[in-house]
Amino acid sequence: MAFSVGGSLRGRGWKYGSGFVDGIFPVLSPIAQQILDLVGKEECSNRVWGSLDSLSPNHTTWDDILNVAVQLRLNKQWDAIVLICEWILHRSSFHPDVICYNLLIDAYGQKSLYKKAESTYLELIEARCVPTEDTYALLLKAYCTSGLLEKAEAVFAEMRKHGAPPSTVVYDAYIDGLMKGGETEKAVEIFQRMKRDRCQPSTKTYTMLINLYGKASKSYMALKVFHEMRSKKCKPNIRTFTALVNAFAREGLCEKAEEIFEQLQKAGMEPDVYAYNALMEAYSSFPYGAAEIFSLMQHMGCEPDRASYNILVDAYGRAGLHEDAQAAFEEMKRLGITPTMKSHMLLLSAYSRAGKVAKCEEIVNQMHKSGIKPDTFVLNSMLNLYGRQGQFEKMEEVLTAMEKGPYPADISTYNILINVYGRAGFFARMEELFSSLPARNLTPDVVTWTSRIGAYSRKKQYCRCLEMFEEMIDAGCFPDGGTAKVLLSACSNGEQIQEVTAVIRTMHKDVRT
Repeated sequence: MAFSVGGSLRGRGWKYGSGFVDGIFPVLSPIAQQILDLVGKEECSNRVWGSLDSLSPNHTTWDDILNVAVQLRLNKQWDAIVLICEWILHRSSFHPDVICYNLLIDAYGQKSLYKKAESTYLELIEARCVPTEDTYALLLKAYCTSGLLEKAEAVFAEMRKHGAPPSTVVYDAYIDGLMKGGETEKAVEIFQRMKRDRCQPSTKTYTMLINLYGKASKSYMALKVFHEMRSKKCKPNIRTFTALVNAFAREGLCEKAEEIFEQLQKAGMEPDVYAYNALMEAYSSFPYGAAEIFSLMQHMGCEPDRASYNILVDAYGRAGLHEDAQAAFEEMKRLGITPTMKSHMLLLSAYSRAGKVAKCEEIVNQMHKSGIKPDTFVLNSMLNLYGRQGQFEKMEEVLTAMEKGPYPADISTYNILINVYGRAGFFARMEELFSSLPARNLTPDVVTWTSRIGAYSRKKQYCRCLEMFEEMIDAGCFPDGGTAKVLLSACSNGEQIQEVTAVIRTMHKDVRT
């Protein structure tokens, strides 16, 4: 393909985290649009590179190529970015600048290819191109995404070596990468180090920490961070307020969530769909409260999205109002919003709570017709429903389908089966399933052991329960409150209760030590 001859970022540049300086976004020329269309659908790198080779090596072409690469980043098309940037570096006659290297490091980091991100950085240094704070930020994120914290720390030493002290952008990237990698304690540690280094946290920094504590159900800490932010004269934005509303919503603290929502409005901000959804989440256990916020959102001219309807379906379902949940689901479809796996799952849960087996089967069939293949979570829900209804044959059919299908049974699958058969008194089948776990590369967890002990506990087989409890400890699985409860239920006299209590107390002392 040859391009017909026909936006510029030259001198302004792409900025990590914010897209472009001063909100400048690429305006694609006709040739740039052709390039974008080509890399979006062509998978053969040689064909793409052959087409790019036909372009004239001038400033206009460079602007077009770079604009396309940045647009691909906005679209999160990482493979296509690699294709274009690798062509610039290794095949074209252009002299790549730091923007090109940064885009490539970012793409490799997003694909968890930290070695390639690292080699791109080394190429940048060898080309005598000066790295920016964005370069270090992207390299940090690439390491964090791959769980390489020691290498991430080494980036700070590399920055100092090149005379660039770690900045807010770099610290933000580090904290963001750690959070995405599940290293929340380390993220808090880096936040504290950032302040010790007298590097001023940004609105983004504080918002990330509020999100971190919110997801950990520590709304009191999220609020503490918010107050600290205010005391440092750092202005919260709508994302900050939404994160704090979410923090209270996760714990069902409706009044506190409403209070923050009102503060958002008093600060002169117009609540968006994410803010309304966060407030709706706070009322997920109170369906009419969630419905009232949903109506308010519509009244204020803010269009509900798929998440809004999912929250409403969930709220109705939790309250046992499966018909209302169905109505919300149908309204979503009527408006042209395509229900996802989660949407179907929430409706399925609503009918499952009501024990409506036929309706749940209908929803699963509808998922198949819509091209949505039920995953392990959906199939586990059906297993649980059949088990609660005593429909063991159907339960076994689902298990067989899972063992043959694309979504394998997990430990939760067997926990359901062990619990159901144990409660029904089918000890032989329960023990057969338990014994099969090692061959399936599954490790019994605390729920597995507790369900198994609970079966014998209901028969007051105290000695057998104690034996299994010892097996559980030997297997390295620590008991929880549920385990203690079933052990105590197995007791028939005061002496046994004292013995179990002593064992549990000893276990907790060992853990504290």
